[in-house]
Amino acid sequence: MAPAVVAPATTLAPCHLGRVRVLKPASPSRSGPVVYWMFRDQRSANNWALVHAAALAAQSDAPLAVAFCLSHRFLGAHARQLGFMLRGLRHLSGRLAALGLPFFLLRGDAPDTLPGFLSRLGASGLVADFSPLRPVRAWKDSLCERLPAAVAFHEVDAHNVVPVWITSDKLEYSAKTIRPKIHRLLTEYLVEFPQLPPPAVPWIGEAPPEIDWDELIDEVLREAGEVPEVGWCEPGEEAAMEALMGRKDGFLTRRLKHYDSDRNDPMKSRALSGLSPYLHFGQISAQRCALEAWKLRKSCRQSVDTFLEELIVRRELADNFCYYQPHYDSLQGAWEWARKTLIDHAADKREHIYTKEKLEKAETADPLWNASQLEMVYHGKMHGFMRMYWAKKILEWTNGPEEALSIAIYLNDKYELDGRDPSGYVGCMWSICGVHDQGWKERPVFGKIRYMNYAGCKRKFNVDGYIAYVKKLVGETKKRKSDDHTCPAVKRSKT
Repeated sequence: MAPAVVAPATTLAPCHLGRVRVLKPASPSRSGPVVYWMFRDQRSANNWALVHAAALAAQSDAPLAVAFCLSHRFLGAHARQLGFMLRGLRHLSGRLAALGLPFFLLRGDAPDTLPGFLSRLGASGLVADFSPLRPVRAWKDSLCERLPAAVAFHEVDAHNVVPVWITSDKLEYSAKTIRPKIHRLLTEYLVEFPQLPPPAVPWIGEAPPEIDWDELIDEVLREAGEVPEVGWCEPGEEAAMEALMGRKDGFLTRRLKHYDSDRNDPMKSRALSGLSPYLHFGQISAQRCALEAWKLRKSCRQSVDTFLEELIVRRELADNFCYYQPHYDSLQGAWEWARKTLIDHAADKREHIYTKEKLEKAETADPLWNASQLEMVYHGKMHGFMRMYWAKKILEWTNGPEEALSIAIYLNDKYELDGRDPSGYVGCMWSICGVHDQGWKERPVFGKIRYMNYAGCKRKFNVDGYIAYVKKLVGETKKRKSDDHTCPAVKRSKT
């Protein structure tokens, strides 16, 4: 079903008020600076939260600043994720400076760093990105209690095309139930972004401390270096737009036409957009991706509709789940039918039982599963079809659904560049706990959870070719790593 949307029209108005929630009003009001606490949407362009913060500042004739709180390894992040994020922020700080916006990098969690920072600036308003994840929501609850009384606190959903609280006020059962709700709202929310105006008042307050990015990145990566960075995905807004629209290898400009037919074939990974790391870190706007894809619908209708289904409906379904289901990463969050069938079959005999350590090292009797695990470990991204097979086999090879889900999330969050994300949690919950799915034919271990096996994969794609592809990828990655150690003076440039 195609999204019910017309070609979006340009608007010069600030962001739709439906995107904004007042978490804490100001009392009394004052005209100090407005601060945008950037977290999930790490970009200067196509950012509704920044647009709203700029509008608030203009209304009060106040200056505007951007702050980023660098938490200590948020949700267990490793060098792979932290390096990508910090290199993107390095680019971003320069883009913000060109817009006349100071960028403050604060070390520590937001509740510990922002209240004092805002008091020192005499700030009048704080604007925050939306995230459905528990730790971020807990930070915001704490900030509402700890912020100065005179500081208003607004939250803006700049990550979703339709704000999660506007789409639905409840936990949606599946894509089938949320899809019509999103489609009805696209004509209202899928609109072109306004041009960000120059600051209404130049920044003359406290100057941001100079950041030694090389030293900061080296420091953070030394501590979190167990999972190394990957080189195939360059960080930053410019790189993200190149991945979407580049003349040489952009998804929409060069590869879109094969998306519908080839996206589920692990041997045709170039059919995928490759945008998930940029979307996860907010280095590109999903709304910008949708607007650009919509322009090509006449020539690639099926691929565009399929892409928009994944980009909008499926991504926003994941946010809906994590927002309205507090147990989004545990068996408690499964539907009742799924929880019952998994518990009923938890004691079923398994052909193999593997520990977390064996799984992490890809030491199973299944060469296809081993290949998918190694692709994730060495490449930082497992093909989407293989993620389903990978997670379901973990259910089959562990002592029960709770252990299986815990291991799947642990491995996904540790090695995937786009891990620690609602889509990742929901992907594991779908594969293991039947979330957003239906009951299927009952069988041992799985109960009524959808089943996948090696033979089914062989019918769908060239399994031997995929295993050979991963073996070659791992060999090339190990060789590069060995060369880096042999020539320590030669550093790969990712700036």
